This record gives sequence, structure tokens and C-alpha cells, in this order.
Amino acid sequence: MISNISKMLSLSTAIVVASTAIAAAEPSADLIAAAKKEGTLTTIALPHDWCGYGDVIAGFKAKYGLEVNELNPDAGSGDEIEAIKANKGNTGPQAPDVIDVGLSFGPSAKADGLIQPYKVSTWDSIPASAKDADGFWYGDYYGVLSFVVNTDIVKQVPKDWADLKKSDYANSIALAGDPRASNQAVQAVYAAGIASGEKDATKAGEAGLAYFAELNKAGNLVPVIGKSASLAQGSTPIVVAWDYNGLSWRDTLKGNPPAEVVVPASGVVAGVYVQAISAFAPHPNAAKLWMEYLYSDEGQLGWLKGYCHPIRFNDLAKNKKVPQALLDKLPPAAAYEKAVFPTLEEQAAGKAAITTKWDSVVGANVK
Repeated sequence: MISNISKMLSLSTAIVVASTAIAAAEPSADLIAAAKKEGTLTTIALPHDWCGYGDVIAGFKAKYGLEVNELNPDAGSGDEIEAIKANKGNTGPQAPDVIDVGLSFGPSAKADGLIQPYKVSTWDSIPASAKDADGFWYGDYYGVLSFVVNTDIVKQVPKDWADLKKSDYANSIALAGDPRASNQAVQAVYAAGIASGEKDATKAGEAGLAYFAELNKAGNLVPVIGKSASLAQGSTPIVVAWDYNGLSWRDTLKGNPPAEVVVPASGVVAGVYVQAISAFAPHPNAAKLWMEYLYSDEGQLGWLKGYCHPIRFNDLAKNKKVPQALLDKLPPAAAYEKAVFPTLEEQAAGKAAITTKWDSVVGANVK
């Protein structure tokens, strides 16, 4: 595991830092014309308050004039993969062109022949350890699991995973996804296992299951998918979610009610998400143009505005492309010093334990 945020920013000693000219590369006129001829891009699982996606989608539409057909914004990574499988021969509006999924879903989707390769113009500035060498998938952004707390209801804000077991938090805690399908929820369970002291990925997954079984038995776990609305309404006053989601919710709520985003003192697990184009994309050129936009300086800074650390952050910072005002809005670096980044193998082992045993061990039907 990589043990801190600064190491993650470099990701590997093999990183190739692109020149400013490469970073500023634009998609070809032919690609833009072909995408405009298709006219539409179909996305899936992109809530507007996730990673600043609302503004990112609006920016893409404004720049290129394409329509964006948005499918099931609240879907999880597993749902995205199933949507590709279910629409292999469908060129209609239910077939996604692109996906944004947890890191472990990239290699498996490639192995199953569900995605196609494409290397964006800024390819060289994406760290080698965060992309498939052949261009089938590549990292887009990352964050850490946090506690998002409605402080109007919760007066004693939890600081670590062990705190969530307290009787003070009865009927209060929710995951921001179904741990049988959502990468965000799977990683939350894994993080709880890491907080228990487990190092082995499978054992950490099992320890996380045991932890949530305890929360469920105590009546602290609410079996619904926690969102900004349920946080505000008080039906789930504590939601375990990626930090960027929690910070976005906090800003959107504007103090009504007040919300606090806490990076736990232990079990700080960071997660990288990846982009890919469906092998059966009805609008392949629009999909490629979308990728070009996401990995341009404009697209990467769009994610940063949504509190996600973009994968090209090092390159942007080196070339002084990150406004100081954006840096000032991010949580203090000290909160991330204990962050661990599970490898693909560790994620796969943890995911297998969690998704297959959630029902039998925890027994909470999160929906």
C-alpha cells in the first residue's frame, strides 16, 4: 500500500510529466466534427453533486454543443457494468457510451471485453500506475472515505470508526451506496476493517463486515443509501461517503443544516476511480471527445472544484495551472497523512469478501 497522500500524487517513480504543450493539447477537428455528427453522449451514474459533475457536464455541452443523455445518476459501479452487458446490441438511449467506475472494475471490464481502448491527448501526463498501458481504462480522480455529519442533530461529532459504535448514534449511520454493488460502499466497509488493524486485504474485508454487522445489530446502521437529502432531513444524520461528496453536500446545504466532514483518525482509505468507453458505445466519437474534455486542463480543474483530486494534479500544479483559491478550499493535508491506497489486487480481494458475504454476515438490505 502507498501510505500517504503525497506519495499518491506521484503514484509511481515511472510517472512521465508532460510538457505544457502536451497538457494543453486539443482534440482533432475531425474528432470534434464526428462527435457533433453523432450529436449525443450517453453517460451513467454521474450525480451532479459528485465531484463537480454538474458543472463538468455543463462545460462539455457548452464547449461542443452536444446533448448529454444522463442515465441513472445514483447507480453504482456494478450497475454501470451491468448496463453495458444488458445493452450490447442496443443503439438506443439506454446504452451507456462511457463509464466512471471504481479502480477494480477497470481491469475486469477489460477482461470481459466490455470496454474499448482510447488514449487522450494528455495521456503522457497520467501516471503510469493509474492507467492501463493499452488505453482501455485510466484513473480520473481520487478521494478518501469520511464521515459527513449533520451537526444540527449530532452534537458529539464522531472522530473515528470506533466512535460510530456508541449508543448515541442509534438509527443514525448510513452508507452512501449498496455494498453489494457500489464501490464507494465497498471501500467504506474495507476502511472499517483497516481501522481494526488488519493488513491483509481479505481479512480487512471480513473485519469490515464484522464491524458493520455489529453496527446493524446495535441498531446504529440505517439500511438506506445515504444522500445529501437524507443527511439534511435527519433520517441519516451520519453518512459514510467520499470526502468530495461530503464537502459538496456541505456547500450545497449552505448551513441549513450545518454539516461537518470528518476524515477519521484511523482507517483512512483512499480510492481512485477510472474512466472507460463502452466497447458497444452507440456514440464512440462523442465518447472520445468526452474523454478529451475530462482530461484537459479545464476538465481536470472542474473535478478539483468539486473537491476531487484530479489524476493530472501533479502536472497541473507543476505548470501553475491550479488557482490558489481552489487549493485553499481543500481540507488540510494533515488529515490525509495516514491515507492508504489499496492496490488492484488488494481491492479485488477486499471486494470479493465484502460483496459476497454482506448478506450472510451483515444482513442489512441497503437500498
